[in-house]
Amino acid sequence: MSALPLSVFIIARNEADRIGATIRAVRDLTDDLVVVDSGSTDGTQELAASLGARVIHNAWPGYGPQKRFAEEQSRHVWLLNLDADEVVPPDLVERIRAVFAGGEPAHPAWRIGIAEIFPGESRPHPWAYTLTPVRLYRKDRGRYSPSTVHDRVEMQPGASEGRLAGVIHHFSVRSLGDQLDKLNRYSDQQADDLAARGVEIPAWRVFVELPGNFLKAYFGRRHCVRGVYGFLTAMNYAISRHLRVAKHYERRIATPQAAVLQRPDPNRSEAG
Repeated sequence: MSALPLSVFIIARNEADRIGATIRAVRDLTDDLVVVDSGSTDGTQELAASLGARVIHNAWPGYGPQKRFAEEQSRHVWLLNLDADEVVPPDLVERIRAVFAGGEPAHPAWRIGIAEIFPGESRPHPWAYTLTPVRLYRKDRGRYSPSTVHDRVEMQPGASEGRLAGVIHHFSVRSLGDQLDKLNRYSDQQADDLAARGVEIPAWRVFVELPGNFLKAYFGRRHCVRGVYGFLTAMNYAISRHLRVAKHYERRIATPQAAVLQRPDPNRSEAG
C-alpha cells in the first residue's frame, strides 16, 4: 500500500527486544520512519535500520527535548509519534489511513487511545485504563512540550482535535524489577524538575503519597481488574510516586546540611 504524507518518529534506548514489532506495524504507512537513539548498547540501532528506519543518535536531554529533536528530523509536516514499546494494531493502521483518504485531515491533531498489555496478556484487557494523548498531528500547529519529564503535545490555541477509535498496544512492562528500576530513574528526573521549577511539595505528602497513589492505580486506573499482576503494578506505581516526593524532601533538607559541611573552619590557621 502507498505511504501517507506522514513521518513516524520513535525515541529509543536499549529497545532491541521491543522496537521491531513497533516498526513493522507502521512501516507501510510512511516513507520517513525516524528512530532517535540515545546510546543503545543492545543493537537497537542496527535492528531499526534493517527494518527501514532512519536512525539518528542524540544524547539524552530529557523526554520533551528528545521528542522535539525527533520532530525536527522528520521530513513531513504530519507526524505520528510512538514509543519503542508501543504497537499499532492493524485496525488502527486502517483508521489512520482513513484520516488521510480524502486529502488533508479534518483536524490538525488526533488523540489516540493507549492501553497497557501486561506480561501474560496478548491484548488489552476490555476494562484496561486508557490514556488518550495527541499522537497524530501537524508539527506546524503543535509541538512536544520542552519539559524533561512531561512528554505531551501542546497544540496552538484554537487547533481542533479529533479522536481515533481503537487503541495502541503498550507493552510497557518487561518485568516488575525492570519497571521499578525505570520508575526509580524517572523519579530522579521528576525531583530534578521540581527543583528547577522552584516547586515545594509540603512534607506531609510523604505520609500519604504511597497509599493514595496505590488506590489511584488499583481502583482509579482499574488495575484491580488485572488480577495479581495488576496489584503488583499498582504497588510499583505507588512506590514510584512516593519516591518522587521522598527525593524532593530529601534534597530540601540536605541543602542546609551541605552548607554546614562546606563551611570553612574559622579555627584553622592559614598555611605559611
